[in-house]
Amino acid sequence: MRYAEYTVEDFVSDEYFQKWILDTDTMTSNYWNRIMDKYPEKKNAAEEARRLILLMNHNNDHLKQEDFDAMWHHIIEKRSIDFKKTTRKPKKRQRTLYWKYAGAASVMLLIAVAFFKDASIGFEKTEVAVATVPIEMGNSKALLTLGDGSVIALNEGEAFESNNMSSNGEEIVYTDTRANKKPEYNLITIPRGGQFSITLSDGTQVWLNSESQLKYPVHFVKGENRVVELVYGEAYFDVTPSSEYQGSGFKVFNNQQEVDVLGTEFNIKAYQDEVNIYTTLVEGNVAIRYSGKNIKLKPSQQSIIDSNNNAVVKTVDVFNEVSWKDGVFSFENKTLKEIMKVLSRWYDVTIVFENESIAEELFFGVLDKDQNVEEILNSIKNFEIIKDYEIRNKTVKLK
Repeated sequence: MRYAEYTVEDFVSDEYFQKWILDTDTMTSNYWNRIMDKYPEKKNAAEEARRLILLMNHNNDHLKQEDFDAMWHHIIEKRSIDFKKTTRKPKKRQRTLYWKYAGAASVMLLIAVAFFKDASIGFEKTEVAVATVPIEMGNSKALLTLGDGSVIALNEGEAFESNNMSSNGEEIVYTDTRANKKPEYNLITIPRGGQFSITLSDGTQVWLNSESQLKYPVHFVKGENRVVELVYGEAYFDVTPSSEYQGSGFKVFNNQQEVDVLGTEFNIKAYQDEVNIYTTLVEGNVAIRYSGKNIKLKPSQQSIIDSNNNAVVKTVDVFNEVSWKDGVFSFENKTLKEIMKVLSRWYDVTIVFENESIAEELFFGVLDKDQNVEEILNSIKNFEIIKDYEIRNKTVKLK
């Protein structure tokens, strides 16, 4: 069955909505599970709108514009939509940006403009500023520094092998030698515009975001704690349980904090140009030690430690914090300035706000990391968030 066999009213019903999803051959189970996990109650109209946007993106080849327009108008009329509600108190209204997730960006723009322009579908086409140096989206690349000081460039699509490690250009994998001798340390550096992942010799997997650096042993000493150091940047850890590695614990050092791990998944964000260290627990248990103090996190909790060693713990939407490793940037209640900082690392550009008044605007946004930066900038411009933008070499000026 196709969407055409359902009425406009059916799309407001969760029962029919789920049936339509199950009948849509382009809809993957991973997408559906992710959306349902994120919005289990299905009560908020903004949530309804968001998952509709994601799904329309998957099926825009089949959906006629007039059918989509009718569905969207019906949802606006039947549901109480208020995108202004937020846990923070912005000086200006909160906006919602639905950027390309996995399909055509034009569908996203049409939906968003439909809401902000009182259901007036369409937007004015704009010209992209010409950059003298092309701005490319990030990809898999890293610099690997071996114990003897030699440096190896790891690039997407290029294989590398040496001793107990190998790389396919996107990930480096170490084999377990179970050695008792003192380990040799390697250092992997991810530049701006890069990403990479590592499987350590104990099977622990680490995903590294742009502008990050990790120090780790090529093998772990039998009977001793497994210790690595996130020198700076952001990393997601999926740690092999100590029960599977002869009872050896796992520790991650980072600046002023130490994270003790059993078997778990968690994310640490500790960039050099940010004053706070964010540790987010996905599952399992971690204990964080800092300045003689201890914090224990539960799943979906995040600790925030500032430069003065003050700490707070809060509950967060884990998806927003870790989606970067799966090719998505998801923002919720983030300022445009915070969002642009993330994008500047991925696209390796400098962002300049000519109009500082918009820097603190709060947004929701979902961005596919495979999207061109010009598409994003045009989206922002079409929403009338900025008047214009200019790209010169590797600098983006927002006006």
